[in-house]
Amino acid sequence: MPVRLLVLADTHLPKRAKVLPDEVLAELATADGVVHAGDWVDEATLDLLEARAPFVLGCAGNNDGPELHRRLPEVARRELEGVRLAVVHETGASVGREPRMEARFPETDVLVFGHSHIPWDSTTPAGLRLLNPGSPTDRRRQPHRTYGVLTLDAGRIDWALHRLGA
Repeated sequence: MPVRLLVLADTHLPKRAKVLPDEVLAELATADGVVHAGDWVDEATLDLLEARAPFVLGCAGNNDGPELHRRLPEVARRELEGVRLAVVHETGASVGREPRMEARFPETDVLVFGHSHIPWDSTTPAGLRLLNPGSPTDRRRQPHRTYGVLTLDAGRIDWALHRLGA
Protein backbone atom coordinates (compact mmCIF):
# COMPACT_ATOMS: atom_id res chain seq x y z
CA MET A 1 0.00 0.00 0.00
CA PRO A 2 1.56 3.36 -0.99
CA VAL A 3 2.82 5.68 1.75
CA ARG A 4 2.53 9.41 1.02
CA LEU A 5 4.94 11.62 2.98
CA LEU A 6 4.99 15.38 3.41
CA VAL A 7 8.67 16.36 3.23
CA LEU A 8 9.89 19.56 4.90
CA ALA A 9 13.13 21.19 5.98
CA ASP A 10 14.25 24.55 7.26
CA THR A 11 10.88 25.75 8.54
CA HIS A 12 12.60 28.22 10.90
CA LEU A 13 9.38 29.04 12.76
CA PRO A 14 8.62 31.59 14.07
CA LYS A 15 11.67 33.48 12.78
CA ARG A 16 11.15 33.21 8.99
CA ALA A 17 7.35 32.95 9.16
CA LYS A 18 4.80 32.85 11.95
CA VAL A 19 3.04 29.66 10.78
CA LEU A 20 3.34 26.94 8.17
CA PRO A 21 1.71 27.93 4.86
CA ASP A 22 -1.90 26.84 4.29
CA GLU A 23 -0.83 24.65 1.35
CA VAL A 24 1.55 22.72 3.62
CA LEU A 25 -1.17 22.26 6.25
CA ALA A 26 -3.54 20.97 3.53
CA GLU A 27 -0.90 18.41 2.46
CA LEU A 28 -0.41 17.45 6.10
CA ALA A 29 -4.11 16.60 6.38
CA THR A 30 -3.77 13.91 3.68
CA ALA A 31 -0.24 12.66 4.41
CA ASP A 32 0.55 9.25 5.88
CA GLY A 33 3.53 10.79 7.68
CA VAL A 34 5.96 13.69 7.76
CA VAL A 35 9.70 13.80 7.10
CA HIS A 36 11.49 16.92 8.39
CA ALA A 37 15.20 17.51 7.77
CA GLY A 38 15.90 19.93 10.60
CA ASP A 39 16.01 23.61 11.47
CA TRP A 40 12.58 23.56 13.03
CA VAL A 41 13.75 26.32 15.44
CA ASP A 42 10.70 26.02 17.71
CA GLU A 43 9.27 22.97 19.44
CA ALA A 44 5.73 24.08 18.58
CA THR A 45 6.25 23.04 14.96
CA LEU A 46 7.32 19.56 16.01
CA ASP A 47 4.37 19.36 18.42
CA LEU A 48 1.94 20.46 15.68
CA LEU A 49 3.23 17.89 13.18
CA GLU A 50 3.24 15.11 15.78
CA ALA A 51 -0.35 15.95 16.73
CA ARG A 52 -1.65 15.95 13.16
CA ALA A 53 0.40 13.26 11.39
CA PRO A 54 0.39 9.49 11.95
CA PHE A 55 4.18 9.76 12.45
CA VAL A 56 7.04 12.23 12.13
CA LEU A 57 10.51 11.17 11.02
CA GLY A 58 12.77 14.11 11.77
CA CYS A 59 16.23 15.19 12.78
CA ALA A 60 17.69 18.21 14.53
CA GLY A 61 19.42 20.98 12.61
CA ASN A 62 22.13 23.53 13.36
CA ASN A 63 19.58 26.23 14.30
CA ASP A 64 17.67 23.99 16.70
CA GLY A 65 18.12 24.54 20.41
CA PRO A 66 18.86 22.05 23.18
CA GLU A 67 15.23 20.96 23.63
CA LEU A 68 14.85 19.94 19.98
CA HIS A 69 18.25 18.23 20.09
CA ARG A 70 17.02 16.23 23.10
CA ARG A 71 13.89 15.17 21.22
CA LEU A 72 15.39 14.51 17.80
CA PRO A 73 18.40 12.54 16.55
CA GLU A 74 21.14 13.88 14.27
CA VAL A 75 20.15 11.18 11.76
CA ALA A 76 16.69 9.59 11.66
CA ARG A 77 16.01 6.31 9.86
CA ARG A 78 13.00 4.23 8.94
CA GLU A 79 12.11 1.60 6.39
CA LEU A 80 8.78 2.14 4.64
CA GLU A 81 7.34 0.10 1.79
CA GLY A 82 10.69 -1.60 1.23
CA VAL A 83 12.55 1.73 0.98
CA ARG A 84 15.34 2.50 3.47
CA LEU A 85 14.95 6.18 4.32
CA ALA A 86 17.39 8.41 6.24
CA VAL A 87 17.06 12.06 7.23
CA VAL A 88 19.95 14.39 8.09
CA HIS A 89 20.19 18.17 8.20
CA GLU A 90 23.57 18.92 6.64
CA THR A 91 25.43 17.16 3.84
CA GLY A 92 28.17 19.73 3.21
CA ALA A 93 29.04 21.42 -0.08
CA SER A 94 27.15 20.45 -3.22
CA VAL A 95 30.43 19.60 -4.96
CA GLY A 96 31.17 15.97 -4.16
CA ARG A 97 27.88 15.48 -2.29
CA GLU A 98 26.93 12.24 -4.07
CA PRO A 99 30.11 10.26 -3.30
CA ARG A 100 30.27 11.60 0.28
CA MET A 101 26.67 10.62 1.03
CA GLU A 102 27.01 7.29 -0.75
CA ALA A 103 29.95 6.46 1.57
CA ARG A 104 28.20 7.79 4.69
CA PHE A 105 24.82 6.11 4.01
CA PRO A 106 25.59 2.79 2.27
CA GLU A 107 22.47 1.03 3.61
CA THR A 108 20.07 3.77 2.45
CA ASP A 109 17.82 4.12 -0.60
CA VAL A 110 16.64 7.71 -0.03
CA LEU A 111 18.43 10.44 1.92
CA VAL A 112 16.42 13.57 2.74
CA PHE A 113 18.47 16.59 3.79
CA GLY A 114 18.09 20.32 4.35
CA HIS A 115 20.27 23.25 5.46
CA SER A 116 20.77 25.01 2.11
CA HIS A 117 17.10 25.91 1.43
CA ILE A 118 17.90 24.82 -2.15
CA PRO A 119 15.79 22.02 -3.65
CA TRP A 120 17.87 19.05 -4.76
CA ASP A 121 17.11 15.78 -6.51
CA SER A 122 19.91 13.50 -7.66
CA THR A 123 20.80 9.83 -7.71
CA THR A 124 24.27 8.47 -7.04
CA PRO A 125 25.88 5.77 -9.23
CA ALA A 126 25.03 3.21 -6.51
CA GLY A 127 21.36 4.28 -6.60
CA LEU A 128 21.10 6.47 -3.48
CA ARG A 129 18.44 9.13 -4.10
CA LEU A 130 19.30 12.51 -2.53
CA LEU A 131 16.36 14.87 -1.90
CA ASN A 132 16.19 18.35 -0.42
CA PRO A 133 12.70 19.91 -0.29
CA GLY A 134 13.99 23.47 0.10
CA SER A 135 12.07 25.59 2.60
CA PRO A 136 8.34 26.37 2.79
CA THR A 137 9.00 29.58 4.72
CA ASP A 138 12.35 31.04 3.61
CA ARG A 139 13.23 30.90 -0.08
CA ARG A 140 16.56 32.70 0.36
CA ARG A 141 18.05 32.94 -3.14
CA GLN A 142 15.45 30.65 -4.70
CA PRO A 143 12.53 31.89 -6.82
CA HIS A 144 9.96 30.04 -4.69
CA ARG A 145 9.39 28.59 -1.26
CA THR A 146 9.04 24.81 -1.61
CA TYR A 147 8.14 21.51 0.04
CA GLY A 148 8.05 17.94 -1.21
CA VAL A 149 5.77 14.95 -1.37
CA LEU A 150 7.44 11.55 -1.40
CA THR A 151 5.37 8.50 -2.28
CA LEU A 152 6.80 5.06 -1.54
CA ASP A 153 5.16 1.94 -2.92
CA ALA A 154 6.70 -1.55 -2.80
CA GLY A 155 10.22 -0.21 -3.35
CA ARG A 156 9.15 2.40 -5.91
CA ILE A 157 10.03 6.04 -5.17
CA ASP A 158 8.00 8.97 -6.53
CA TRP A 159 9.10 12.53 -5.70
CA ALA A 160 7.21 15.76 -6.36
CA LEU A 161 8.54 19.21 -5.45
CA HIS A 162 5.77 21.77 -4.86
CA ARG A 163 6.27 25.51 -5.28
CA LEU A 164 4.67 28.08 -3.04
CA GLY A 165 4.43 31.80 -3.84
CA ALA A 166 7.60 33.93 -3.88
